[in-house]
Amino acid sequence: MTHLPRLGVNIDHVATVRNARGGDTPDPVRAALLAEEAGADGITAHLREDRRHISDEDIDRLISALRVPLNFEMAATDEMQAIALRHRPHAVCIVPEKREERTTEGGLEVAREENRLAHFIAPLREAGCRVSIFIAAARAQIEAAHRIGAEVIELHTGAYCDAHHEGRLDDRNRELQALREMSGFAHSLGLEVHAGHGLTYDTVAPVAAFPEVRELNIGHFLIGEAIFRGLAPAMTEMQRIIAEARA
Repeated sequence: MTHLPRLGVNIDHVATVRNARGGDTPDPVRAALLAEEAGADGITAHLREDRRHISDEDIDRLISALRVPLNFEMAATDEMQAIALRHRPHAVCIVPEKREERTTEGGLEVAREENRLAHFIAPLREAGCRVSIFIAAARAQIEAAHRIGAEVIELHTGAYCDAHHEGRLDDRNRELQALREMSGFAHSLGLEVHAGHGLTYDTVAPVAAFPEVRELNIGHFLIGEAIFRGLAPAMTEMQRIIAEARA
């Protein structure tokens, strides 16, 4: 039996819109509950060091309100580790973070920081969190993620999506081939494979078709599409494309 990839919905940019004006609306927790009702398999939220979108209170409320798993994205800092250990979410995804970036620009450099990251994730694993590492589709990074004890990798699909939308078809095809090969390689090491960043209706199908991919995390596009369609219809269309790709 073919298992469809789970759909994780990232609600960060509902908070971006809220914070642009101040106040309480639109509420990212309400968006998370609507996504849950519409069939999301999980909710992703990134608590950035500068709190540019998701806030500490949002995380508190998500932990209390959600019935589906929360995937807590975080930088590898002492502050974020303490927050994760206090809440003990279902999963933590360790991501790179630079204050000047608009969005996460690449995968985490695991190979060069292997010892530090191994010690960093150990208490999270002991607390019962599934640890995921957000990385580029590169063999050295996957091998390092495996060595430090991560259970999951999330492959950064941003370069593939950017190349597609910019019409750089040779680059797109090379990026897609790397994602395909490294999905298989990671799976061969016993890692669970997730993928995300920049995925849209136009780019999700080839990635969803990889048999090793167990979860797709999609946020910005779905929140943007929800302005025009509503969140549930936007998700339904994404789920349809994913199902057709895997079939």
